[in-house]
Amino acid sequence: MAAAASVSADEALRRLIDGNARFQRGETRVPTLRKEILAQLAQGQHPYATILGCSDSRVPPELIFDAGLGELFVVRVAGNVLSPEVSGSLHYAGALLHTPLFVVLGHQGCGAVKAALDTKLHGIQQRLRIQVLVDSIMPALSAVDPQSPPPVQLEQAVAANVQWTMRQILDSPEGKAAMAEGRRKLVGGIYEIESGRVRFL
Repeated sequence: MAAAASVSADEALRRLIDGNARFQRGETRVPTLRKEILAQLAQGQHPYATILGCSDSRVPPELIFDAGLGELFVVRVAGNVLSPEVSGSLHYAGALLHTPLFVVLGHQGCGAVKAALDTKLHGIQQRLRIQVLVDSIMPALSAVDPQSPPPVQLEQAVAANVQWTMRQILDSPEGKAAMAEGRRKLVGGIYEIESGRVRFL
């Protein structure tokens, strides 16, 4: 397993694309927990990509990218929203683990994004803690066409939410510094639950 420092951002993205293709074909690698691999991982981690994804149980990044232990640094939160804790986790991945690639991964039919749409378009208020989450998504929804059919609105909102999270990352001091170094890449993607495909934006 190559250390993150020896893998470029483009090579990391190629690994994710290839792994997702294997997942879609049903040809995933069967992970074997050999003692030498576990011993190597006990010495430290060198993930080649950091994934900020949704908590949805149908979207486990390690499976949909056919990645093994130690290959991905995964941060999951409903709606793939940015919070101080999430920002700290991403900063850790960049500053200490040196992952070259960062991915904000949304998914088809996201419940958190749908709840935000319900608040924006219909004034529906969620329970207290869920509303805090929804409020984090609301700024992303300005471009959603209220005249579109609901499935199209949700599709637009999911993509807009991924782009909003990416913008927040890029506008943060840590994001600006990481991008200025030129060794990091940030991409957005949407997992299509029906097909198993990750569509990179």
